[in-house]
Amino acid sequence: MHIPDGYLSPVTCAVLYAATAPFWAIALNRVKRLLNTKLVPLLSVFAAFSFVIMMFNIPLPGGTTGHAVGVGIATIVLGPWGSMLAISVALLIQALFFGDGGITAFGANCFNMAVVGSLVANAVYRTIANRAEITSTRRVVAASLAGYAAINAAAFCAAIEFGIQPLLFQDASGAPLYAPYPLSIAIPAMMLGHLTVAGLAELITAGGVVAYLQRSDPSLLKMTALDAPGENSAEKSGWRGTKSLWIGLAALMILTPLGLIAAGTAWGEWSAEDFSNPETREQIAAASLNQMPPSAPPAGLERLSSVWTAPIPDYAPAFMNSAEFGYIMSAVFGTGLIIAFFLVGGWIAKLMSRRNVGASPEN
Repeated sequence: MHIPDGYLSPVTCAVLYAATAPFWAIALNRVKRLLNTKLVPLLSVFAAFSFVIMMFNIPLPGGTTGHAVGVGIATIVLGPWGSMLAISVALLIQALFFGDGGITAFGANCFNMAVVGSLVANAVYRTIANRAEITSTRRVVAASLAGYAAINAAAFCAAIEFGIQPLLFQDASGAPLYAPYPLSIAIPAMMLGHLTVAGLAELITAGGVVAYLQRSDPSLLKMTALDAPGENSAEKSGWRGTKSLWIGLAALMILTPLGLIAAGTAWGEWSAEDFSNPETREQIAAASLNQMPPSAPPAGLERLSSVWTAPIPDYAPAFMNSAEFGYIMSAVFGTGLIIAFFLVGGWIAKLMSRRNVGASPEN
């Protein structure tokens, strides 16, 4: 679901950056006051959780791969605006440092997974869990369905973005310039795997974490569940309060090499070179309703595919001989970058708050 550089036209990328920008602005405005609180560890841990969980590739029908996103549980604990920010930061680190998702398509990926995913998860969860006790089984069911709906809504948006490219952007001969498959192929190819396998992974992730938090720390679920019976806790968990979450995340990092077992590439994430590789072409066709791709990469796709070279492509540090250990180190490095991002953001928020207080008329 991470759209690479070259699959969307510059116009499409610009439109989706513009569509996402207002949500980023609102999310920052809603969250910035919380960066002065103990919520920073929660933003960090759920952004890191999203980053790590997306490294667990799972096989999908058609020979492609997919993954959970973690947007469901992020929305439930942080609220939709906090989730948008956390997922966007995870996607930014993935694109910049690991080449997972394009720089030109960063706005599109955030629109699909962070914005649409968070809004859909929030709507589904709030509707089903309305007024239920925090420890109610109904909240587990609501979380599971919220995660399932969110990842499929995000996948559907990506499929639309892929599928309109050959319709809107062609060269003089009528050949597609960017993503080569139309809506009639893009939608079923994307949705088959997400409605069946990837969606279930997100369902289990969201429901499982909520069930765990109901037993271990229900106050985290109360933070945004203002409709739940009982008093709403104003307590925000600091670094010590999120210790169990970080321990669980560390265990996931150690297990990330399991994500290397799934063979194949996610649909729509083939490299420009793959279009000329006979074996890979067969795999692309098998995952695309048996429709062969162009014999050469579309011109626009090939041109934009090299717009950014990530320092650690495919989570494989060049200086490490072990792919498994390199994958773990990539997870640790990415998590460290996410923590640093939010720590710096919190420091900037505090600095700006002090300046605003110092500049107030009362002073």
